[in-house]
Formats: sequence, structure tokens, C-alpha cells
Amino acid sequence: MRTARMHLRGALASSLLVLCLAAGASCDTFGGTDTGRAFKRLQRSPNHNGNRFINPIPTPMTQGGRLFRRMIRFVTEKGQRVPPAQPPVQRRRRADYDEAPRGGLRVTWFGHSTMLLEIDGMRVLTDPIFSQRCSPTQAVGPKRFAPTPMRIDELPHLDAIVISHDHYDHLDTASIKALAKRRGLRFFVPLGVAAHLRKWGVAGERIVQLDWWQRTQVGNLTLACTPARHFSGRGLNDRNKTLWASWAIVGPKHRVYFGGDTGMFPGFSEIGRKYGPFDITLMPIGAYDVAWQPIHLNPEEAVRAHHMLRGKLMVPIHWGTFNLALHDWDEPARRLVLAAKQQGAEIATPVVGQMVTPPPPAPPTQPWWEQVKKSAPALQAEAARTAATQ
Repeated sequence: MRTARMHLRGALASSLLVLCLAAGASCDTFGGTDTGRAFKRLQRSPNHNGNRFINPIPTPMTQGGRLFRRMIRFVTEKGQRVPPAQPPVQRRRRADYDEAPRGGLRVTWFGHSTMLLEIDGMRVLTDPIFSQRCSPTQAVGPKRFAPTPMRIDELPHLDAIVISHDHYDHLDTASIKALAKRRGLRFFVPLGVAAHLRKWGVAGERIVQLDWWQRTQVGNLTLACTPARHFSGRGLNDRNKTLWASWAIVGPKHRVYFGGDTGMFPGFSEIGRKYGPFDITLMPIGAYDVAWQPIHLNPEEAVRAHHMLRGKLMVPIHWGTFNLALHDWDEPARRLVLAAKQQGAEIATPVVGQMVTPPPPAPPTQPWWEQVKKSAPALQAEAARTAATQ
């Protein structure tokens, strides 16, 4: 049975790759691979088994034989996985960032796991994806529900780009190439991910790659690469060839945790002891499923992890942007609000483009996803009237 499942998964993956290539995916989209001395450096990591990277605790990629059934349902069932109307976006201009945040810390959600952090006079951008689709090609694949609050060329000066891992919804080829045009901008990545960036034209001296628990300085910030429970890969034969990570971003006065993409594991407590308490935790809450529970947090787990990290304010990421799972598009937010109330956590629920600062004042908590549902009938009626007059 296991062999049959492996053959089936291989066939499905091969079919997806062929589809992407047919749709125009260029070879460099899949990134690069370390060989020779560069690969030997990866092998020296305590998190590498000589062939590939491994998780901090045993981690099955899928639970039992559920993967195939979930894939069939993903294709055949529509549900409410896409919002009925475009979610709200607060448009941003470069001038919005001319003045530093009064308290020294502010974050802006750009959708999914892309966050612009302003922390103690520095600016850090996490997992930048500005493309319409998180896919090897812009012809097919999960499409963004709403535009980003500003174009990539409109961004203010940045001091660092932080990458959690190499999946397409976190590492976007076009966005990296565009950001690489900014003189002096440096990229901070887990082990092995540098090969992708070099493939896309980023000079090696501008890339800092770290193992778990290693740290480096950029200006007055400490960037600490911290463990996560996940996996990596962009093609058919590169599963776990690069490391995945979360990050602790520590300034003289403030601390932010960036979760990237992870399942539940005891390491959150260790990260909290070493680098907490965190003024803000950026916690992934979406794209979960029972089939891949070990490698994705659900909202209730995200709140528990926030407490383990000794977080003060939790801001959700990894939701409300792309259709990546079977759950309704707004289910992560609805469950988060309930979990935060039950577990006594302070949360913010910004719309895309909304700025969040630690309280006071109180962070935004409006259930904007409910307004999206309420506005859908009116928007659909307006579209029908417009179509009838044309």
C-alpha cells in the first residue's frame, strides 16, 4: 500500500510539473542546488542526515492515506475556499513610512506571510511575494484574493529580507529578482536557500544563510534563525534539500517572532526562553488540514504556540490570501478569535495594508471578513446590472 501511494504521489507531482512547464514556467523558477563544497557545508549541520534536512522531532509529511483523498476533494469541492468579494485593502504609499513609528515598533501586513517590520529604526521584509500567483508559473496556480497594498517598486528603504523556507508561497522568484535590484539590500535565509537566490542573480556576498540557533547582526538588530517543524522543496527531487526556519528579530528595545510556516512542536518554548518575551508574534494560522497536521498550525495551536513563545500581541499570517487548503477562506480568522478568547491571548486582525503597533492604543480587531460576506450580494447584483446594460 505504501509503495502504491508513493507511485501515486510521484505521478501527481510529475503531472503538476509538466502542467507548469507547459504553462510557461521557466527552469530557473525551480531554483538552484548546492553541490561540492557548498553541499558539504549543509551536511555538517546537526539538522542534516547526510542526504537531506530533518525535523526536530519525527514528522510525517501526511497522516496515513489521506493525501490522495484530500487532493481529489481539493479539485472537486468548491466550498467557500475563495471569498465571495474582494477583501478590503488599505492602500499604502512610500510617504506612509517617512516617519518612524512613535513607539519604535510597527508591522504592516502585505498578505499571506509578507510583513513589513519597522523595529527600532530598521525595516525588515519577510517572505516577500508580490506576484499574482504562488506557483512556478503565473498562468496557473493559487491566485491572490486581493492586491498588495503597494507595488514592490513603491516600497520604502529596506534593511533586510528574511526568508523562512523555499515553498512557492514564501519564496517568489519574481519578487526576489525585483528586490535584488536594490543596491546593498541583504537577504537572510536558512541553509541551502542561498542556492536559489544565486540562481536568480543575487550576489553571494549579499546573502547570509544560517542554521538553527545561529544569529547575525544587521545594523542594531539581531536576526536569529530558529527551528520550525515543516519541510521544503520546489521541484520533484529536492524534498528537504534546503532548511526551513522561523526567525527571532531582536532590537535594542523590541522583539518580534516570525513563524514562517510550521507545525506544533516543543521548540516554541525554547525559542521563548532564549529570545522572548516577544512584543509581537507573527503566527501562521491557515492552510491547515488533518492530512498535514504535523507541519501546519491550526488557529488553536497557533495561540498555544504564541503563549509558549511568551508573546504579548499575536498578529496572524499565512491566511486570507491564497486558496491553499480545504477549509473556508475565513475559517482561520473565525477560529482564531474564539481561541484567543478561550486562551486569553491578545490578537490583532488587520486587513491587508493595515499597520499594527503594540498597545496602547488597542490593536485592530474588527471582523472584516464578515463584511466581505455581507457585501457580496450587493456587489454581485451591481455586476449583473452592469452586464445587462452592456
